[in-house]
Amino acid sequence: MTDTRRRVKLYALNADRQWDDRGTGHVSSCYVERLKGTSLLVRAESDGTLLLESKIQPDTAYQKQQDTLIVWSEGDNFDLALSFQEKAGCDEIWEKICQVQGKDPSVEITQDIVEESEDERYDEMSDSVQPVELPACEMGRLEDISELVNSCLVSPTRKDKLAAALESQHYIKKLLNLFQMCEDTENIEGLHHLYEIFKSIFILNKNTLFETMFADDTIFDVVGCLEYDPSLPQPKKHREYLRELAKFREAIPIKNKDLLAKIHQTYRVQYIQDIVLPTPSVYEDNLLSTLSSFIFFNKVEIVKLIEEDERFLTDLFKLLMDSKTPDVKRRDLVLFLKEFCNFSQNLQPQDKDAFYKTLVSLGILPALEITLSIDDQKTKTASIDILTYIVEFSPSVVRDYTLQQANNTEEEQMLLNIVIEQMLRDRDPELGGAVQLMGVLRILLDPESMLASVNKSEKADFLNFFYKHSVQTLIAPLLDNTTGETPLKEDYHTVQLLGLVLELLSFCVEHHTYHIKTCILNKDLLRRILVLMRSTHTFLVLGALRFMRKIIALKDEYYNRYIIKGNLFAPVIDAFLRNNGRYNLLDSAILELFEFIKLEDIKSLCSHVVENYGKILEDVEYVQTFKALRTRYDQHQDKLKERDRVSGSVGVSEAVVPSLLRSRYRREARQPDDEEEMWFNDEDELEDEAPLDTAQTHAHHALDAIGKIVEKKVSPTAEVANGPSRVLSASPKPQTDVQGLVDYDGDSDEEEESGTSGTSGTSGTNEERDAKRPRLA
Repeated sequence: MTDTRRRVKLYALNADRQWDDRGTGHVSSCYVERLKGTSLLVRAESDGTLLLESKIQPDTAYQKQQDTLIVWSEGDNFDLALSFQEKAGCDEIWEKICQVQGKDPSVEITQDIVEESEDERYDEMSDSVQPVELPACEMGRLEDISELVNSCLVSPTRKDKLAAALESQHYIKKLLNLFQMCEDTENIEGLHHLYEIFKSIFILNKNTLFETMFADDTIFDVVGCLEYDPSLPQPKKHREYLRELAKFREAIPIKNKDLLAKIHQTYRVQYIQDIVLPTPSVYEDNLLSTLSSFIFFNKVEIVKLIEEDERFLTDLFKLLMDSKTPDVKRRDLVLFLKEFCNFSQNLQPQDKDAFYKTLVSLGILPALEITLSIDDQKTKTASIDILTYIVEFSPSVVRDYTLQQANNTEEEQMLLNIVIEQMLRDRDPELGGAVQLMGVLRILLDPESMLASVNKSEKADFLNFFYKHSVQTLIAPLLDNTTGETPLKEDYHTVQLLGLVLELLSFCVEHHTYHIKTCILNKDLLRRILVLMRSTHTFLVLGALRFMRKIIALKDEYYNRYIIKGNLFAPVIDAFLRNNGRYNLLDSAILELFEFIKLEDIKSLCSHVVENYGKILEDVEYVQTFKALRTRYDQHQDKLKERDRVSGSVGVSEAVVPSLLRSRYRREARQPDDEEEMWFNDEDELEDEAPLDTAQTHAHHALDAIGKIVEKKVSPTAEVANGPSRVLSASPKPQTDVQGLVDYDGDSDEEEESGTSGTSGTSGTNEERDAKRPRLA
């Protein structure tokens, strides 16, 4: 069927009271034998599948709204709506519904469904015979009118009759005339009655009444009636706000008068719902559902009208990006775009996707590069909101744009670096913008939201981009503030920003692997972060400790060697001793760190802590953590001595060579994953790093090392002292030798998986120990 009159969108109200788009199709009404009655059928426009088959029940309440909407309920919690492309189609289907139910098509609602007893049903039938008779609309009858309106609220049918009477007699406009008279004569009692009357009219929940109350010539008087709440000592000043403070700034002239009127109406009705009316908690659920639907469909219509006007958006973006545009004008443009994006949240996913594609094609991201850097708080805040809308819906759009900048844009002008720079330069004492931008960066850096395909890996490409072009901007203030033994700046604003940076870096440690690992080693980043352990702000101390805890939680021997060689437990032990046993969060966090090392049996760290700090910590008796670490260390040493004794009796060459052969065999069998291979094949990523050896070179080196060890006569004393497992680490590498450490990381991963012991890895398995070990995150 191609008749545009019958073209509709089908909506269903979800559990969050939001309308879900169930598809676009064509509606018809016909007799369905299976349902034994005339039914509404909606077939999909794309493939003709049946989207809706709903029998027109004689007692279902259908509502006609805004000339192109038909809304009804099927069951207790399942609301449906048909949004017609043309008014003629809506009228045609409405007449069919009314014909089936025996109603006059001039009504806007057929009837209400209520669960009621036989006596109540008899009362309703009696009421339906007699329409509601409204008192004369006079000043002296306001109290009677208020009582009558309130009495009708208890009965659905009387509510319907009251609404019909108010509409047929044009009663609302008569009441508003009385309101003007009461204000002129300062009749406070009459104004209080009018407040109660109009509050009750809202509870009637009738779209036809809303259309009358929200017209341009009546809405301000309706708001005025709602200012005189009897429970308040003084009336509110809602009209003053709407008329004088909330002025509409027309960033680009809107020639479509209907669109302009719809924008004004929607803002005012939203204000009535959010500010003027009593809080929703005093109402029953869904009592004002028609008002919410009125606002919802208004916003959808506004967005679609603006989208269809290509000239309007083109002119807007042209003016926004023009260097000659005054900052005040640019602020109005950005604020308009923010509201535009806010309204788009009511769109369904497929419509929202098309909406953001339109904005991106028009240049929203280059425009944000300009507006984010403007030194105007309102412009900056609105720009952050727009970027947040885009990133939350489709982070890939922003990632694709930043990747396109890799070869043709200066680093300081890249969108990602502008976002980081604005986060670090936020002067707001509460850091509202910085927190919001940190959330944006976190979404962009989250691997879970990154796509992958055959020809491209978004995860690898974007992380390579970030760690090559942007991470130095992120960590710059942290490095600048930790050049000495204590933080250089301790003002609250600086430490708050450093706390945000630490939070983002901790997220990277947890979710990224080779990229953040190389950054930490090249910049000696953990050592610099641990300088913050001497901060006077406890939350920053905890942030630095949390960063180290994230690293240790990975149980990566690559990191463990770095910590041991740099003696990086010293700042932690120092903070623990300075805390002097006080029962606080810092004390608990440090103890939990060492408890994790003990429970997970991280032998290299356990040995390092006991050998270097055992005497300092042996006096701590209010917990058993350090004594347990000492016990675990002694057990490990006993096992090493026993293994050395056994290996000495077998022979040096027979013990060492098979061990190395097994280690090298595992390395050759290991296949790097895509991300690792792409990372290490990119020679430009690390400026200070030599090209990595190939697998064949590793094999030759392994065989050469084995040959030298076999030929060399190692004394039994040296072998017992070092142990066969320590031969590989006999000649320590410099702390920043990334290549050697990454090689070692490959070994440690395989050794952990196979249950063998590396330099300080976990040796073997112990089922009893694993059964008792708590599972820590």
